[in-house]
Amino acid sequence: MHVIATAGHVDHGKSTLVRLITGMEPDRWEAERRRGLTIDLGFAWTDLPRVGEVAFVDVPGHERFVPNMLAGIGSVPAVLFVVAADAPWMPQAEEHLAALDALRVSHGLLVITRADLADPEPIRRTALARIARTSLGVVPSVVANDGVAGVKSAIEDLVAGLPEPDPGGDVRLWVDRSFTVAGAGTVVTGTLQAGTVRPGDELLLRGSPVRVRGVHALGRSRDQVSAVARIGVNLRSVDRFEVERGDALLTPDAWWAAHVVDVDAAVLARQVVLHIGSAAVPARAHALRDGSRLFVSRPVPLRVGDRVLLRNGHDIVGATVLDLDRLGRSPVFTGAQRKALGRPARLIAGDCYTDQWDSLAAQANAALTQWRAAHPLEPGLPTETLRLALRLPSPDLVAPLITPPTTLPTAVVAVLEALAEDFATNPFAAPDSARQQQLGTRALAAAVRAGHLLKLPDGILLPPDAPQRAAEILAHLPQPFTTSQARQALNTSRRVALPLLAYLDHTGTTRRLPDNTRQLRQ
Repeated sequence: MHVIATAGHVDHGKSTLVRLITGMEPDRWEAERRRGLTIDLGFAWTDLPRVGEVAFVDVPGHERFVPNMLAGIGSVPAVLFVVAADAPWMPQAEEHLAALDALRVSHGLLVITRADLADPEPIRRTALARIARTSLGVVPSVVANDGVAGVKSAIEDLVAGLPEPDPGGDVRLWVDRSFTVAGAGTVVTGTLQAGTVRPGDELLLRGSPVRVRGVHALGRSRDQVSAVARIGVNLRSVDRFEVERGDALLTPDAWWAAHVVDVDAAVLARQVVLHIGSAAVPARAHALRDGSRLFVSRPVPLRVGDRVLLRNGHDIVGATVLDLDRLGRSPVFTGAQRKALGRPARLIAGDCYTDQWDSLAAQANAALTQWRAAHPLEPGLPTETLRLALRLPSPDLVAPLITPPTTLPTAVVAVLEALAEDFATNPFAAPDSARQQQLGTRALAAAVRAGHLLKLPDGILLPPDAPQRAAEILAHLPQPFTTSQARQALNTSRRVALPLLAYLDHTGTTRRLPDNTRQLRQ
């Protein structure tokens, strides 16, 4: 299955377009159909000959319903951007485009409606120029009035170019609806971005285990559903009022319930709303040297590298998560220590691989050096004194800081040895989901945390020096180069090439041009 969201100004025909493509009514509320105005998220689906099942998330275009719109686009990989031929570029089109750019959505199709009322070329040129300046880049366009067959064909082309999902990844299903089905109980729906859900699975909801009673997709019961997909999950022994939009069903022990989030974006205002998936969480923001620190009003399941939106009124910026406070497990540091480290340090008992290990180790050794200078006759700094100085929760954590471990767990070593053989043939032949499951997802995650593997979006795992090696290879190509040329030069698949090139763009190694080619930065 594939999932696409709509975007665009109110009353430009998004719902009508979805209705024509699918034959289904996306507006779920009687008030929406009576007023001809989408208020909340709508859902519809169809089967297209070349690509199979395609589901659509229809979002409201009115400025009063921006949070609903963000809940709809937050989990989808592609967008139908709709503009009307008989209207100029409109404010909500600009706001939707800004949100898509902030989320770094990179796959889209421009659809022009109401071409029977005006020449579509002026708005096509305007829209394409504005879209080209965002993460979407140069997108194809189609005029809806030329026939629904042309729109469906363009959607098939769009879907064919989407990155492969990660069915073996960790589940984080952001809930966008919850309701009760007679005889079945509570059902929640959302867009499954990664992983697979089956009846009988145990997931976490607000920190408590819940059991999956049944799984549905596109109106049918399924034995399992894998990403990317619109999915309905029937939960056992969960009341409808115990779950709401913005909650998430999670793979146990795979996500951090964060109260404090460091991001790379500058502060918009003291009070902001953090958006990720369907969640909208109020937060208090403080400026840092390299971004902002957010104190969120409730725990949010996140990972370092997640892309989030920060909103204050109509102002929206995108941000990448740099650091997280793991709720209930982090030591308390003084203001001076936080300032010295730049971001709060993390240390989890039994886990020697932390976000700020080097900083903590350096601080511990500095304290040890100062103690020895002041007490030359003493044998060494008492462990308890150092523990208190660093605000560590246990004295068992002090020794590893002074002498960092040099060995990796056996399971991680085995994984790295196996992958070394794979990468010896081709360093850009990332293991697929089946290979990752064979090696063990926990061991792979530990290898990533230890810095022995680089994890890119869509579950792509590569050697940590892969970006540097890719840049050396791409330097021999004629500049600028296409994605296809890069893929062939790297001897890899499109599944690997797209996120790797996006990573090179983000780190400033390459620059993406308006015609979707790239060139190495000097």
